[in-house]
Amino acid sequence: MTNTKAIHVVCKRRNEAATKIAAQIIEGFGRENAIVLDEESARELSYPHYVEREHVGDGAAFIIVLGGDGTLLSVSRNLKGKDDVPILGVNLGGLGFLTEISVEELTFMTEEVLKGQYEISKRMMLDVAVVRAGHEVFEFTILNDAVITKDALARIIDIETYVNGEYLTTYKADGLILSTPTGSTGYSLSAGGPILYPTLKNIVVTPISPHMLTNRPIILSREGEIRAVLKSRDERVVLTLDGQIGFPLEYADEVFVRESSHVVSLIKSSSKCYFEILRTKLKWGER
Repeated sequence: MTNTKAIHVVCKRRNEAATKIAAQIIEGFGRENAIVLDEESARELSYPHYVEREHVGDGAAFIIVLGGDGTLLSVSRNLKGKDDVPILGVNLGGLGFLTEISVEELTFMTEEVLKGQYEISKRMMLDVAVVRAGHEVFEFTILNDAVITKDALARIIDIETYVNGEYLTTYKADGLILSTPTGSTGYSLSAGGPILYPTLKNIVVTPISPHMLTNRPIILSREGEIRAVLKSRDERVVLTLDGQIGFPLEYADEVFVRESSHVVSLIKSSSKCYFEILRTKLKWGER
């Protein structure tokens, strides 16, 4: 069955195993389908058909991501406006909740996707903006989480927090995590936050090492717009998005977080469900 659109393949940077698998995809599926690699991988393989990372998904039937959750997160942030382009995430090792397809499943799953026989998991994203002195100075759309955190040598910071304009509390903590259900198994989980089923539409607010032990994580509805105001002076504080993008914050900066109109479409594994992934990744049931 010939695919009228291209298959975009994105490899983890400087990863020999990913590049090798990309070459196998070209060999196995390139005869009947247009295979397009990310620019760096195409250069390594001396392959003529490539696309810059910011244009991954343009005109694609689907995207194969070879690497881990970090690689998939970086791809997802470039897909605004291309919500209908599904991603087949292939895990090359390590802890992966987003890249749930194994290397052994790749050939079978690619064939199933080309035949249209696959299921999609739609994941909500968050729009994050920083307002400084009344002017927006930074904005991004993310899949996992936005983290306000202090420098390693800084003291506890104060973060005044509002939900839909109503005062929630002032967190005195090492930081604050604002995550999607997809991101609930990331930094939020390690900070004591709950696990949310990934297709839910909620925002999780998790303080990092709060001074008051009664400050517990809270789950908000998708309609909740969060405004977090930095109230600490003379401290080095950074806003980190999906663990990959950093932006330095200043006193009185306002961080706005709300549900995005964009989503990410992940192709589900045909051989395992989300709960099996949880059991495997978090080693539940082991002694």
